[in-house]
Amino acid sequence: MTKKHLSFWTTLCLVAFSLTAFGQNTYDSIPVPLGEIVVTSLRLNRQIKELPVSMVVVDSSDYQKRSALTLANVLEEEPGVSRGGDGVWATNINVRGFNEDRLVILIDGNRVETATDLTASLSMIDVNDIERVEVIKGAQSSLYGTGAMGGIVNIITKQGHFAVKPYVSADVISGFASVNRLFSNYASVSTGSRKWFLNVAGTYAKADDLRTPDGILPNSQYTTNNISAKFGAKPLPNHLFKMQYQRNWSANVGIPGGNAFPGPATATYTDIGRHLLSASYQISNITEKWSSLELKYFTQYIVRDVAMEPNTVTEATLPNGNTQRTTPEVFYPTGKHLTNGVQLQSTWDLSARNVLIAGVDVWGRKLQTGREKHIRVDILNPAGTIIKTNNIVRGETPIPQSSFSSAGIFFQNETRFLNDKLTMILGGRFDGIVVKNEQGMDVDYIITNGVRNDAPPTQKVTFNAGRENSLSWSGNAGFLYKLFEQTHLSLNLARAFRSPSLEERFKFIDLGNYVRLGDRSLKPETSYSADLGLRIWKSKFNLQAGLFLNRLSNMIIETPGEFIYTLTAESKPDTLPALVNANVRKALLYGFDMKFAYNFSSDFVLYGSGAYVRGIALETEDNLPLIPPLNGRMGLRYTFKKAGSVDLSVFGAAKQDKIAEGEKETPGYYRLDAVLNTVPFDLGIVRFQFFAGVDNITNNRYTNHLSTNRGNISVEPGRNIYVRLRLSF
Repeated sequence: MTKKHLSFWTTLCLVAFSLTAFGQNTYDSIPVPLGEIVVTSLRLNRQIKELPVSMVVVDSSDYQKRSALTLANVLEEEPGVSRGGDGVWATNINVRGFNEDRLVILIDGNRVETATDLTASLSMIDVNDIERVEVIKGAQSSLYGTGAMGGIVNIITKQGHFAVKPYVSADVISGFASVNRLFSNYASVSTGSRKWFLNVAGTYAKADDLRTPDGILPNSQYTTNNISAKFGAKPLPNHLFKMQYQRNWSANVGIPGGNAFPGPATATYTDIGRHLLSASYQISNITEKWSSLELKYFTQYIVRDVAMEPNTVTEATLPNGNTQRTTPEVFYPTGKHLTNGVQLQSTWDLSARNVLIAGVDVWGRKLQTGREKHIRVDILNPAGTIIKTNNIVRGETPIPQSSFSSAGIFFQNETRFLNDKLTMILGGRFDGIVVKNEQGMDVDYIITNGVRNDAPPTQKVTFNAGRENSLSWSGNAGFLYKLFEQTHLSLNLARAFRSPSLEERFKFIDLGNYVRLGDRSLKPETSYSADLGLRIWKSKFNLQAGLFLNRLSNMIIETPGEFIYTLTAESKPDTLPALVNANVRKALLYGFDMKFAYNFSSDFVLYGSGAYVRGIALETEDNLPLIPPLNGRMGLRYTFKKAGSVDLSVFGAAKQDKIAEGEKETPGYYRLDAVLNTVPFDLGIVRFQFFAGVDNITNNRYTNHLSTNRGNISVEPGRNIYVRLRLSF
């Protein structure tokens, strides 16, 4: 670290200590968390400190305090969780070196479109509607099946609640962020009684282009809205029925990444949205040993419609001496994704220290894609005069219509020994997977000057229709030992798997300046992992630290290659760079992450976090792609309990030069952030609370390594001043 950076850290500490006039907001009775938050992602309602897995929880208060441009902007503050994406809207996360391909993302326990290489899944979630987000860092295939090699992200949305007396309550949250002129408005109404509840909420947000230290990032605007309704009822004693509907929709969403499209392309999601309908029925206290039985069903539909203007012109000399000038005018990719699932789970309290969970779940995903390319082809003579113009519409199916179906049985047994000093959780799962696809072509039809040809001369089969059946298993063993009353050791061992996604198997996506190719012969990924943790839960100090090791077989990555193509029978063959999916036979990821909080005086809390991960292909010793650099955060929080809080922190990342082929090196950087918020003030029937902050106070120019891999984005958002007001009735 340079003297300049050391000076900055020293200045940061002095500034933070001088901000005592502003106050801090802690709504908890203690200044540092003690691991008492109850989580559900392991299918058991347990406090974090009672579980042997590495886990973080981000609740709704964090999304209100922070700028929260997207869900990922807040999650990245947790150790081992990094953010990537295209611009400010289409963001994703990476957990300990595993990107969304190897994470299972759930909304209220229901699968989103996960374990695929498509972006923006996390962007189709309203941050105002989040109650909390539970992130399990590490393999959990024994509970959730294929895709959970890197962890679980379970997004719990706000629900209504039962009450002794009938009630009606409401929330209104309005905010503004300067970095992209984002205006956001959210409103919710809840009502209920002893037997039922209903919650209805909605959000509307609109943002302009993003401001960066280099200027405005063109085509980074978006408009989004969300509607949700949740209903619960108790039709009989010990019976609980829940149902919900969510509709998240965005339009005119700019995709500023450049490398995914040829030249200075302009691409937008004209429409991108998600519908979710789910229902559950639970019976509790069935017998003395049989504590509950729950049946859940969900259906989720996601649509992606893109309009892309390539803005490039290419020329080629024909054998007769004429010149062919090709001008791609606009491309229209579309994608429709339907996921359905059903799950039956039973819970047995076999003894005071032994709980068994067993169940079955079945889910399936259907994919339908399409694309039309509108192209103008001019033929010029040697003198440069246009002698012929062909207006061509090229119809393509980037990924043939296909489906992925999975059925599994699972169990998990929790046992406590040694007077509850040792907790052991053992789990296992067996899955059957069926993958089907229709025949795929590299061109479906060509319309030339209004004349359609469904069998053009260049048409060829890319994927034959087929069906594949496979079986897999996974397991985990977790141990939590209370070395002392407030000091715990944890160990989690797991065997996980991931079947190749439909995109990895069947994609044939011509992006103009390169092609992305799938491979139906890909082998499934498997991994063996170990996670060793230390937790300290004291009233003035807590620490969660972990070492992890993950050895993978047949890891799927994209490798550079070539694709030879012709536009029409008269065209000259051309070659495009290609990224081809392939298996890496042996790979290794290892590293550490940690976080701490120290209440060194009654009003001050010093906190920090850090994370490091290394990824290597063992046989070639090449670096694995999409590995975040060493990074960490240090901050100081001051509390004035009657007024509010102030929080000043610095986030930094080291240079990332251990990169895979095709990636870019990124320099190290730091970013200074500040947060200010009040306690809720009661004005009779209305309570209000104010939040404000500044991200990147110094307007520092920096590059997020994980945002360079899908596009030509070399700079992150500049200084962002945000304010937010919450009114409760």
